[in-house]
Amino acid sequence: MSDNEYVLEMRNISKQFPGVKALDDVTLTVAPGTVHAIVGENGAGKSTLMKCVFGIYSTDKGEVLLDGRPVSFVSTKQALDAGIAMIQQELLPVPERSVADNFWLGRYPQKNYGIVKIVDEKKMYADCKAVLDDLKIDIDPAAKVGNLSASKIQLMEIAQAVSYHSKVIIMDEPTSSLTENEVEHLFTIIRKLRDQGIAIVYISHRMEEIFEISDEVTIMRDGRCVGTYPTKELTSEFVIRQMVGRTLTNLFPPRENTPSEVVLKVENLTSISEHSFKDVSFEVRRGEIFGIGGLVGAQRSELVEALFGLRGIKHGTVSIDGKKVVITNPIQAKHYKIALLTEERRATGIFPVLSVLDNTLMASISRYVRKSGLIDQQRATTDVQREVEMLKVKTPSLSTQLEYLSGGNQQKVIVARWLLTEPDILILDEPTRGIDVGAKYELYSIIADLAKSGRTIIMISSEMPELIGMSDRIMVMCEGRVTGILDGKEATQEAIMTLATRLM
Repeated sequence: MSDNEYVLEMRNISKQFPGVKALDDVTLTVAPGTVHAIVGENGAGKSTLMKCVFGIYSTDKGEVLLDGRPVSFVSTKQALDAGIAMIQQELLPVPERSVADNFWLGRYPQKNYGIVKIVDEKKMYADCKAVLDDLKIDIDPAAKVGNLSASKIQLMEIAQAVSYHSKVIIMDEPTSSLTENEVEHLFTIIRKLRDQGIAIVYISHRMEEIFEISDEVTIMRDGRCVGTYPTKELTSEFVIRQMVGRTLTNLFPPRENTPSEVVLKVENLTSISEHSFKDVSFEVRRGEIFGIGGLVGAQRSELVEALFGLRGIKHGTVSIDGKKVVITNPIQAKHYKIALLTEERRATGIFPVLSVLDNTLMASISRYVRKSGLIDQQRATTDVQREVEMLKVKTPSLSTQLEYLSGGNQQKVIVARWLLTEPDILILDEPTRGIDVGAKYELYSIIADLAKSGRTIIMISSEMPELIGMSDRIMVMCEGRVTGILDGKEATQEAIMTLATRLM
């Protein structure tokens, strides 16, 4: 073996944010031509560790070595130039520009135009198409990114990372927005890169992915490295126990809810958009957990956004407690005690530079305004503290900026925001995306308790075990139409997939 056994080494890395010790003496080694997985609960320090490699954060202590030589990047460009690329958990494309523009941002190919240089648009398009074609990713380089689905944007960023011809590619939750077929496609790409000698650092909460694609696994807990193991020597039970420091015997909590009368009735609802949902009808009962399944493009998110007043309706009716209602904006939806946790946390959920307190109060601030026009800070703080404690949000204080919390804890804050509005109907769009198994169970328990107390839960999920494990009934959609409604106790993954791929 060469003198440089590892392409990437991180030695005794520590990192502290205001009130948060994110990393505590972490050591990590990654060999070339391997897939090295990093797992851990939300807040374990996985993403923070990789951001220290990629030049987003500086370290407080320790050193990073690339090919045996110490490096210290103060920008992502320096990391990219040195041979490290990273696909971050929160996708941050430029939505108003084309795929090719996003692809070559900061490194546009140029050509001479008289005495000046201009962007070579033709080469930019051709080079982008060549990379996408090589990876067999079907995206038009001229397409506007804002018009792409979340899964297409995810694939675009994966292709962009590959285009840097890096020695190390860091993938932080790369499959969070991908379909099963797209995940298999990604794994084909990863194996191809591994065979070329490229090191892949793979962060994921999905155990089945870790065992399928990785060679080694590093387990982190509370900012420290628990250990690194060959994947073939591990079991999922051992990994989970090391991650959470306890044994999880059941993935889903027992449910004691008893659905009663119909609360929400939707009849022949059709979107104002020609290529969205059509003639959707269903009923949801008080105290019910009503799952919605389907593949990417099934228009599930578009449907619930229309119920919340974010999208226009061409025709059809919505009734709440037996009375027809018209909801054209979120203010009206809140009036009818409907809450919506959106699919894209970064784009439509969080305010990263504001505090945990401010983020939680955002949807119910009017309840705390005194006659004087000032906010009743004490009452607001008390209520927010109650929700934060109930959801077990890991935060140093309510004044901590949300950007310093892990993705899973950010998600919990958004849930707390909507629970503070005391909704009767709570719509959750992919509520556990990017959340570890321990935090998932906590959120499942909260959902079960809410249903037991008589709240109506509508939950979209792309994880079929989650749909089956949590839902009283499951409505499946395909290309904007309802293809069937299954009883949760009788539903199987095969039955859901059959309906998800069958247009009526």
